Amino acid sequence: MNREIKDLINISNFYGRDKRYVIAGGGNTSYKNDSTIWIKASGQSLSDLSEEGLVALSRERLHVISRKTYPDDPAEREDQVKTDLSDAVIDPKKNKRPSVETSLHEIIQYRYVVHLHPTSVNGLLCSKAAKKLTFRLFGDEVMFIPYTNPGYTLFRKLEKEIDLYRRKYRHDPRVIFLANHGVFVSADKTADIRKTYNHLITTIEKHVTPVQDTEHLPFNQVLLNALPALRMILSDATPVSIRCRHNSLIAKYYVNKEQFRKISRPLTPDMIVYCKSKYLFIEESSTAEKLVKSIVRSLPLFREEYGYTPKVIVIRNVGLLAVDDSYSAAEAVLDVYEDLMAISTHSSLFGGTKSLTDEQISFIDQWEVENYRRKVAYATKSENRFCNKVAVITGAAQGFGAGIAESLYKLGMNVVIADLNEKAGKAFTASLGQKGSGNKALFVRTDVADPVSVNALTESAVIEFGGIDIMVSNAGVLRAGGIDEMAPEVFAKTTDINYNGYFHCVKYASEVMKLQNKYKPDYYTDIIQINSKSGLRGSNRNFAYAGAKFGGIGLTQSFALELAQFRIKVNAICPGNFYEGPLWSDPGNGLFVQYLKAGKVPGAKTIADVRKFYEDQVPMKRGCRLEDVMKALLYIIDQEYETGQAVPVTGGQVMLG
Repeated sequence: MNREIKDLINISNFYGRDKRYVIAGGGNTSYKNDSTIWIKASGQSLSDLSEEGLVALSRERLHVISRKTYPDDPAEREDQVKTDLSDAVIDPKKNKRPSVETSLHEIIQYRYVVHLHPTSVNGLLCSKAAKKLTFRLFGDEVMFIPYTNPGYTLFRKLEKEIDLYRRKYRHDPRVIFLANHGVFVSADKTADIRKTYNHLITTIEKHVTPVQDTEHLPFNQVLLNALPALRMILSDATPVSIRCRHNSLIAKYYVNKEQFRKISRPLTPDMIVYCKSKYLFIEESSTAEKLVKSIVRSLPLFREEYGYTPKVIVIRNVGLLAVDDSYSAAEAVLDVYEDLMAISTHSSLFGGTKSLTDEQISFIDQWEVENYRRKVAYATKSENRFCNKVAVITGAAQGFGAGIAESLYKLGMNVVIADLNEKAGKAFTASLGQKGSGNKALFVRTDVADPVSVNALTESAVIEFGGIDIMVSNAGVLRAGGIDEMAPEVFAKTTDINYNGYFHCVKYASEVMKLQNKYKPDYYTDIIQINSKSGLRGSNRNFAYAGAKFGGIGLTQSFALELAQFRIKVNAICPGNFYEGPLWSDPGNGLFVQYLKAGKVPGAKTIADVRKFYEDQVPMKRGCRLEDVMKALLYIIDQEYETGQAVPVTGGQVMLG
């Protein structure tokens, strides 16, 4: 990677990671030499842009767009422009689509171009006095472009204006302000771009008080009780993602419906792309039941009038709800809509807010280019039947639990990692984060033996994801020992975690699942206990563990009978020994080491001898593996007819009669 591309990536990451400059992965950057322009690919985020996320295009081939005459029909014209842009790509095999703004970057003669949407700058550019105030603040050598539909139309407008500017000033504009859009800053060195952006922001903030950092307000208990119902009401065949936010900025604006109307129109193209152009306001929020009824009543009317489910729901005294096809997309909706409020605050101080017109909104709403960018940037619903479900897994910091959590996360589920081991749990959760992934992993420190802790766990899942689809009760401890050796407190602790902990998980998860079922009666959810082969037959000198696991199967059958009416399936998986896991294979204190030292296996001289002894007891001649358990778990989730079952995954070591 040459120095110039490194500089491009560095400045892209610098601004992309700061929400004051860019929201929801927007903005664009480029570098050009005499023959080639490198520009951020459509859908790529500046915050994590790498060389792989750039598209290289021939500058000579790009000139076709300037010379060519395109059809008057906007859709046909934009489609042909898109084709010509693709034809200029130097390496089509990379399968990266160049930004629609590539031609704009090309006509500016400076080496680097950085296009951002800073909140404070857009406060100026979305005001009624934008043009007059821009020249007053920054002088005549900046360029101001009245709002123009993006794409080819904006390109032609800029091409004409830059040509006039060159004739007057003998150089290209270093700063181009686009009304209701953003700003282009250009230079031959990235250091000069940073200086210019710093000057723009500080100059604006000298004239208006910047929006203060918002103070997060406590999560509303009414909303907590309503979210599982709202998630089902807002979902079709597969669940949507629903995100919530409440802070001092939101509370300031949305006191009543009249105040909501004043700033309920989009101000920039991004607001339309991510949030659509119409938003739902709910005034009644005194109780969860009344809130749900208000949305049930308002939703069909909204859909009938506008033809889509609202992406933004504003609830008085409660906050914002964002609805979308993935966690990351819903989070972007919150960011963009909150930016709308902040920009409105700024623009009101610049003489009043100027929203986009209906015609301008319609163009963006139907523009394939912007919707493609959003689709790439934020994962959407897929044919994967598990995608976007919410799974809570206890004891998930290591071993089977971690393997289950990782497998479900890779299937597109949002996962809650619950464990007492906070250090390991947080590290594991952080490792799950994938670039471009639409889902989310959350860690919650949990003691399953404590009902208060488990209740807090389920509340955390609802606050973060809106509901619970799968509860995997995996947390457990094994305390082996004969009757004479076992202290009563050890027996009690083993039972408390392995038996009572399962009850706590079912109690609090089923409350959420019942509420979901009330508003979507055909929706299935799952509670799955990771039991053991020791729950299917006695285990010598391991009665505390086996007894709790036997009891777990009794609980499973009983819970299944009680919860079937709510379409909550309750099943258990009974794995054989997980020889690859830390319980058996830990080199310091694993059972293989312990059994070798204790002489439990006659004639064994090495750990390998001990392992072979136990593997030989399994007809399939190996221990249970994660993939074996996952096949059983996914079957349980996928099917809709079996409940109350204890599914053995033992390689034939335990066979049910």
